[in-house]
Amino acid sequence: MRKNLALLLVMVLVVSMFAGCAKKEDPEEVVIYQNKVEINDQLTAFAAAYEAETGVKVTVKTAGGDTPYADALKAEFQSDRQPDIFVIEGMGGYKVWESKLSTFEGDAWIDLTDLEFKVDGKVYGFPVAVEAWGMAYNVDLLAKAGVDPASLNSQEGYRAAFEKIDGMKDELGIDSVVAMAAGPDMRWVTGLHNFNGYLSAGLPYGDTTVLDKLLKGEADMQRLTEYADWVELLFQYADKSVLLTGNYDAQVGQYATQKSVFIHQGNWIDPWLVDNGVDFPMAFAPHASVKGTMDSIFIGAPSFYVINKDSKFSQAARDFLNYMATNVKGHEYMVNEAKMVPAFTNVTLKPSTPLSANVAEWVAKGKAYTWLQNDMPDNFGMGTIGPVYEGFAKGDLTKQEFIDQIAAKIAELK
Repeated sequence: MRKNLALLLVMVLVVSMFAGCAKKEDPEEVVIYQNKVEINDQLTAFAAAYEAETGVKVTVKTAGGDTPYADALKAEFQSDRQPDIFVIEGMGGYKVWESKLSTFEGDAWIDLTDLEFKVDGKVYGFPVAVEAWGMAYNVDLLAKAGVDPASLNSQEGYRAAFEKIDGMKDELGIDSVVAMAAGPDMRWVTGLHNFNGYLSAGLPYGDTTVLDKLLKGEADMQRLTEYADWVELLFQYADKSVLLTGNYDAQVGQYATQKSVFIHQGNWIDPWLVDNGVDFPMAFAPHASVKGTMDSIFIGAPSFYVINKDSKFSQAARDFLNYMATNVKGHEYMVNEAKMVPAFTNVTLKPSTPLSANVAEWVAKGKAYTWLQNDMPDNFGMGTIGPVYEGFAKGDLTKQEFIDQIAAKIAELK
């Protein structure tokens, strides 16, 4: 009996030990799932340095480029390890992921930016970076052509500049005036970024009048007609091969090799330019998306880190983002490593890359038009109207047919 009792006590002790182990909290590991392939290595290195300092492991997972982030993120949420931090882009992303989002309250970074993502007064998103685009131009080639950048503020000004430069192709050593892409791989350039000119060019920052009409299925036909003139001008002076079939590398590569004077892209191409040794001076001019004088470029925080409300490490995730915004090491990561323009007022470092540095100048002048393309219904820009641009670029649609088809697509949103 004593022997059995002793054996029973040993068994109880062993079970208790295992139970005690099982009750221990899992070590903190924050998983961040993000969509910028160009900063994957830099963010991973920053996460490793953060772990070395705080003991909290941060694992970076990335989808983007040739892998659509939206689809990959949905698959990630079906896995056995949902991300603690992930990325949304504007109201379109918010509406898809609303049920999974936690609010930020009392976080120090909130008072350091005006670009947090808010809905009904509640903060849901930490701005990843300030991004911007205008018509990027080669400073030296523009000067050689005798075109004053200050004249690039209206459709009339651009038309005169494009005509002059086009007549100097041999002298300038270029293949086309502008590197513009409108093919199937580049619908984000046309259906999102270029179309944003229809939504906000020439309007006060934050003005959503045109967007609000679109969401109700109403097109501003006068504005749309003026906008079509701008699209036509860009297509007319683009290299047809790049325009119709060029991918990202082909478009950026044409500009980088100084075979075009202008490119329709934003400061996010800076890492590509640096990696490929491109060092000629460049800057942005406004897009002349509609009639009138334009004095600003499109500036905003298009993407936001958000917290999974079901994360068991939500506080650790918030701490990581707070550190990024408030610690000088986070500032060094954003500016010097990731080559971004931070959205936070306490960051004193200045970007060294050419287009981001120019964006900082536009920001300092307060010359900005709003990013609104991400507030359109999900897939409207790329999936619904993107193909219409392709038809116009190919010559399958006249300008009036382009206008009519875009208006019809908007009407379908009623």
